[in-house]
Amino acid sequence: MMPTAVETLVDQISGMTALELSELKKALEDKFGVTAAAPSFNPAMFAGMAPAGGGAAAVEEEQTEFDAILTEAGGQKLQVIKVVRELTGLGLKEAKDLVDGAPKPIKQGISKDDAEKIKAAVAEAGGTVQIK
Repeated sequence: MMPTAVETLVDQISGMTALELSELKKALEDKFGVTAAAPSFNPAMFAGMAPAGGGAAAVEEEQTEFDAILTEAGGQKLQVIKVVRELTGLGLKEAKDLVDGAPKPIKQGISKDDAEKIKAAVAEAGGTVQIK
């Protein structure tokens, strides 16, 4: 399959030095009579604007890794320690230290479903978990 003109151009640009890129920017500005300066960000300008294309053109990537953070042990601390032990595989002392030291992460870099399961299990035991 033949590379398209755009792919060829991107390959050429990716091999340029910073000085060459600066010269390219200036040449394009001169050729087309435009300025490549970044616009200043004004949050009020974007207030009330919805993403185009039903979110398909969203600028931010969707978060895929989450942290389940124990924020409060609640009134049934012993139950929360038991649940933390089950979820993490920690020993009794380590689980107690985690619960006593709240806010502390129970698990990090997990899927949203796993984080929600942890939150529900700890909530059932009387504790509070925040998902970040």
